Amino acid sequence: MPPKHYAIEDFFRNPARGYFRLADNGTMLGFMEPASIGGEPARMNVFVQPLEGSKPVGQPRRLTEETERDIAQYFWKGSDVIIYEKDFNGDENFHVLVVDVHSGQITDLTPFPGVRASIQDDLIDDPGHVLISHNKRNPEVFDVYRVNVHSGELTLVAENPGNIVAWQTDHMGRVRAALASDGLDTAVLYRDTESEPFREIIKADFRTSIYPEFFTPDNRELYVFSNRGRDNIALVVIDPARPDEERLVFEVQGYDLDGAGYSHQRQVLTMVSYQTDKPQYHFFDELTAQRFARLREKLPGYEIALQSETRDENKYIVAAYNDRSPGSRYIYDTELNTLDKLADINPALPEHDMASMQPIAFESRDGLTIHGYLTLPVGREARKLPCIVNPHGGPWDRDRWGFNPEVQFMANRGYAVLQINFRGSTGYGRKFWEASFGQWGLTMQDDITDGVQWLIGQGIADPARIAIYGGSYGGYATLAGIVSTPDLYAAAVDYVGVSNLLTFLNTIPPYWKPLLTKMHAMVGDPEKDRQRLEATSPALNADKIRTPLFIAQGAHDPRVNKNESDQMVDALRARSVEVEYMVKDNEGHGFHNDENKFEFYARMEAFLAQHLKPASVQD
Repeated sequence: MPPKHYAIEDFFRNPARGYFRLADNGTMLGFMEPASIGGEPARMNVFVQPLEGSKPVGQPRRLTEETERDIAQYFWKGSDVIIYEKDFNGDENFHVLVVDVHSGQITDLTPFPGVRASIQDDLIDDPGHVLISHNKRNPEVFDVYRVNVHSGELTLVAENPGNIVAWQTDHMGRVRAALASDGLDTAVLYRDTESEPFREIIKADFRTSIYPEFFTPDNRELYVFSNRGRDNIALVVIDPARPDEERLVFEVQGYDLDGAGYSHQRQVLTMVSYQTDKPQYHFFDELTAQRFARLREKLPGYEIALQSETRDENKYIVAAYNDRSPGSRYIYDTELNTLDKLADINPALPEHDMASMQPIAFESRDGLTIHGYLTLPVGREARKLPCIVNPHGGPWDRDRWGFNPEVQFMANRGYAVLQINFRGSTGYGRKFWEASFGQWGLTMQDDITDGVQWLIGQGIADPARIAIYGGSYGGYATLAGIVSTPDLYAAAVDYVGVSNLLTFLNTIPPYWKPLLTKMHAMVGDPEKDRQRLEATSPALNADKIRTPLFIAQGAHDPRVNKNESDQMVDALRARSVEVEYMVKDNEGHGFHNDENKFEFYARMEAFLAQHLKPASVQD
């Protein structure tokens, strides 16, 4: 029997308590939970609570007082200070703030309107300072400053000459490597000390990935993610004195590595991560491997992630999750080998009522193997089901295995959900990524169409009850789908999606401009490729659309300007095509405030039910 309908709020509300972090000395616990301040809607704020061993004691104490928007992220700076980031109405111009755990005093370290700031290095060995990068001097580039977390005093450490797109510090917090780009070529820059000028040690076309991850323990060489001379990104070591030589550390045929771990306490490389159908890890030191093995024994059936640790690396915040649950969070004491639960992230959704995320693969019309995931509604025969195709954003990103509240919500309402890692999705190698260049609305869209046809061929999808829904690039793919294959979809939902490739490329944030030439090479040049871009811009081809459409947009979106949605809606309403439009004035690229999320998914649910008519589900 199908499970009951769970409330929209059960899927999309913020956790009652989550985002746990340990103070360096392990005597206090930080977390976020919703707090209503002055009668305003509840927002995620930072709280602290003392620890005795691995158990919270006493009453939690709220440190922050945000009322307009959830805090984006936070971390402990030592054991007496917490640093957090926030933006304004979704504009992504983040400020970095510090709060004294004992006095509660809050100081904005980057009080500059319209400036985007972020933490460059938390300087674990310097209790009074952090490195922050921001674009106050020039909106297009980011300089690095050493900032006193008590006084707010900023000292310039590295000024961006105009072409640096990423900075890298050594284990002492010195800015000694950088990634530069002229748009098409990428260069790795290096210097032995901060008093020296940078020198170029590696240069490659932007299609080649060479990204310094961190320094070796002696601060003389670099661990680098590289695909020079290979299709997949591997972890290598590069000596700046001999930069053309790479010492291979680890690679996986067919898949790109996407993360690496380093123990600051023990000064060793610990692990690398990558994604096949599920998350995968390779361990380099026995201690890390043993810890994960012990945790897996204690938490069978769950994936494990370490989210925070004490300075001595003896206690960790452990996340245990799977595809049917966001899981629980624990404190793991490595010396005692004990696991103490802190919270279940979403106890309102029983794991047994959620749906499994099944890896799938099919062949595209031109012979590429396309991977993805299929989630089938619980308790229903996998035959002639209403289906929602859900292309991911990016587009140079990918869908991953794990708990996805959107997918679970749709499955709970009786829909099969198909997620497709179309060409250009990351993680599958350089050739697969490059196959997307210049292919927005063309072969990238064909991969999505081929996936739908595969699902119909399997007998799973009812061809008369298929919808397409996506956000950002997924929103573009939604619009492109109902332009190029209008008979395939019974309904469509575009969430902060691009509609006109010409206007999109002309309204990107200023800090993307150093990469604009690269965007032209990967998407299209508004002058050289104008004819193709016009042909693949849904707003300019609205005469082909007859599918009912729902569009949602944040007014302050810096990535996909509101005009992208406005012109799409105007073009359709001029032809009397059904289009429902939702705009939120306090949101940006996607909705983050709970009340806006609830309204969006309620309206999407009603819209899809009207056009796909899923079988009734027991309430």
